[in-house]
Amino acid sequence: MTAKHENKEAIPMQCPYCERRCRLEADSYGACRMYQAVDGVVRERFPHRWCAYAVSRVEAIPFYHAYPGSRCLVIGTAGCNIDCRYCSNSYVAKEDPALLQDIMIDIPPARLVGLARKHGCHSIVFSINEPTVSLPSLMELSVAARDAGLEMGCLTNGYGTPEAVELLGDIFSFVNVSLKGLSPEFCRRFLGIPDCEPVLRSIRQFAAHGHVEVTTPVIESENDQELGAMADFLADINPEIPWHVFRLLPTYKMSKEEYPSIEALNAKLEGLREKLPHIYFHNFIGSEWVDTRCPACGAVAITRHSLGCGGDKLDQFFCHDDKCPQCGRRLNLLGTKVGWSAREEMAS
Repeated sequence: MTAKHENKEAIPMQCPYCERRCRLEADSYGACRMYQAVDGVVRERFPHRWCAYAVSRVEAIPFYHAYPGSRCLVIGTAGCNIDCRYCSNSYVAKEDPALLQDIMIDIPPARLVGLARKHGCHSIVFSINEPTVSLPSLMELSVAARDAGLEMGCLTNGYGTPEAVELLGDIFSFVNVSLKGLSPEFCRRFLGIPDCEPVLRSIRQFAAHGHVEVTTPVIESENDQELGAMADFLADINPEIPWHVFRLLPTYKMSKEEYPSIEALNAKLEGLREKLPHIYFHNFIGSEWVDTRCPACGAVAITRHSLGCGGDKLDQFFCHDDKCPQCGRRLNLLGTKVGWSAREEMAS
């Protein structure tokens, strides 16, 4: 019996969650270092271990078209399956997860849901690292959240297998995918992956399943020339996909790079707004491009302000439910601000 058990542990398996499809064994954990193969099963190494939880506004994640103005409990774990040279959360995403366990917090699903409800949150949003590295825990959390009437959302790099993306679509009712670049050269140099095809496939898959928004961090002279092709790709799926274009904040392996020019980047976006009416340009203080306008009549439907990275907030919600306040056209919104609790309104 012991020999048979040891033989099972020695059988390598292919990870089903990430496009890398890493070879896993009991002591071989793949690129993200968050899974192992034990007894013929792919297992999560650190289930229900969280690096942080904090209350935020959904606009700060950023989600502009999902439950506007609502409060959310932001969570994350450790590890990532790609290596962005400008990773803003490298302190948890790129460190060895085993070395972070002294600072990680063990919170079972019921307790995490209780914290969200205690703080008046409408949703739980996974946004600090990549959700595909913690899928089993998130699947269990989604059951508890659903039972409590809480929505779930996430940010993802989209570099998951079709099977993993299907699971993410079941877990999360709103998703923001990071479309970082298109050319294989950019992907190899800045992301450590061969190409972007799995990401494009994931965006199509998410869009067919439910609510999707897209974020693109722009590196001047590196991927800004691809913005037009990105806009064409998104418009072909759904021209009303919200697209968050970020002015890159140099950090991690790019900490010595210059900040991109706001004026130069916005000039590239101006002509693209005819293809995609919901292009938002932010991640810097005082952005003028964070309001939602009706694609039909141009009326201002939602106003926001940006205080920089993670500082976006709803100002005014003029829509009638999910319709333009002027012409009545339906907007691409998941939920509306109507009906939030008095407690949540007071916290605004």
